[in-house]
Amino acid sequence: MNGLLRRFSPIGPFIHGLRWADGVVLIGIAVVVYVGAELAAHAPAITRGPAVSLQPSTLPLYAALSVSRMALAYALSLVFTLVYGYAAAKSPTIRQFLLPLLDVLQSVPILSFLPVVLLGLATVLPERVAAEAASVVLIFTSQAWNMTFSWYQSLTTVPGDLREASAIFRFNAWLSLKHLELPFGAIGLLWNSIMSWAGGWFFLMAAEMFTVGQRDFRLPGIGSYLQTAADRGDMTAIGWGLGTLILVIVGLDQLVWRPLLVWADRFKLEMVSGATEPSSWFFDILRTSAVASWFTASVIRPIGERLDAAMARWLAPIRPGTAHTRRSGCASAFIVLAAVGLAYGAVRAVGMLLHVPADEWTGIALGLLATLARVAAAMAIALAWTVPVGVALATNRKIADWLQPVIQITASVPATALFPVLLLFMLGLPGGLNIAAVMLMLMGTQWYLLFNVIAGASAIPQDLKYTSALIGMSPWERWRTLVIPALFPYIITGAITASGGAWNASIVAEYSQFGGKTVFTAGIGSMIARATAAGNYPLLLAATLAMIVSVVLINRVFWHRLYRLAETRYRIEG
Repeated sequence: MNGLLRRFSPIGPFIHGLRWADGVVLIGIAVVVYVGAELAAHAPAITRGPAVSLQPSTLPLYAALSVSRMALAYALSLVFTLVYGYAAAKSPTIRQFLLPLLDVLQSVPILSFLPVVLLGLATVLPERVAAEAASVVLIFTSQAWNMTFSWYQSLTTVPGDLREASAIFRFNAWLSLKHLELPFGAIGLLWNSIMSWAGGWFFLMAAEMFTVGQRDFRLPGIGSYLQTAADRGDMTAIGWGLGTLILVIVGLDQLVWRPLLVWADRFKLEMVSGATEPSSWFFDILRTSAVASWFTASVIRPIGERLDAAMARWLAPIRPGTAHTRRSGCASAFIVLAAVGLAYGAVRAVGMLLHVPADEWTGIALGLLATLARVAAAMAIALAWTVPVGVALATNRKIADWLQPVIQITASVPATALFPVLLLFMLGLPGGLNIAAVMLMLMGTQWYLLFNVIAGASAIPQDLKYTSALIGMSPWERWRTLVIPALFPYIITGAITASGGAWNASIVAEYSQFGGKTVFTAGIGSMIARATAAGNYPLLLAATLAMIVSVVLINRVFWHRLYRLAETRYRIEG
């Protein structure tokens, strides 16, 4: 069994990549945040957005608007994932820059993107269009990274015999993507898509209603409805908003995600059929629908055939061992111009950092330690329950039938919407806000681990399960020699995104407004939120860079050892 199971780290290069590339990426992030601060300092005041009504009759329209923004952000995330992950997996030269960049981007707090996105778009687009675009982009930043991690993992873990078979059949890049890589990565990508939607709901309130300095920004939607209700302390409106949100989440689960999970089950890599199969009433209706069959035969299939024919003309078959390493003159000129721009921006960013007084630097250091303690507590709690529950959901159909829909719905309910209610009960307790902050981090990040564990347990070949049963393994031996090694890459993938999500969630966990009052606790997330609300852009830049550097250092020091262990000891081979 140990010979059959030797798994490896799916995204090790993310962690022990080139150090100079990390430096370039960090400088680039500093320049981007600096540009946003300059835009915010000199931009004209933004007119207050439309008033958000708390009448229940407005909720259907608000729900439609929020789902539309989420769908646009998800479409953008999916395109980004497929292109970015594919480029990183296929080109060693490009990978040197893309992997460290992705590692850093997933740790950039969403509110640090805010001045850059909103005010940058406002300079080239009408105000309302810029506000809508900024909301979509901010939701995108909460959805894209874990999907890209999963897609890159899939591309780099395709079994070698399948690669050789695709070369024998003279597949070009398109046919390999369509018939090998996308099917192989479908399960992991789908589970991470569900998690991305949950992450989008988590930050919806921040994406639809926030302030930049003295500029008030809001858009009509469920997120702004819940935030307005929380600001006014209107528990009735909060109840109406949460009820509508849960109805939307249940509808999406039944009509979108469960049918997709049933459809993706066909792509499991195994030599024998599984003992359990997912089911969906809506998928059964679509499968037997004459209209759906007509649409597939008359629209989808002809488009696919034309696309296949076009790609066959444009792309040559893949030849094993070939790589394109030439660098054009235009690429070299672009690199030189980018280096000059980064150098100039870095000098200006350092100038802004010099305006941060010494006592605020001390506060940043203490805030990092406080937030690190909360992140560690949330991660420990999440790991303790997600591994056994995730395996049970993936392997026991009776448990999955009643528990999986509940978990998917619970994961999609944004913890930020429940946080004001939680604060009401905990602020009077000793250390209440600190405990509440850990709980909010946990509610927002534990699902990254759970869904990756489910995906990993679902991907364990059924023949290995049967083999372990035939040779009489005890439950403990099966966990030690099969389940844990098979899950290890997925646990690490989920843990790194959960850790980055926990740091990001600290912004809303450590700083909250409810009933016209603002409450906060010591932490780096609290400092970023307060700096954004007050328009203190030097402090925003300093706190953002401190969080990014800390997350990257933790990745390099801690996760590096786990990835190296996975690389050298675990891999499924035929």
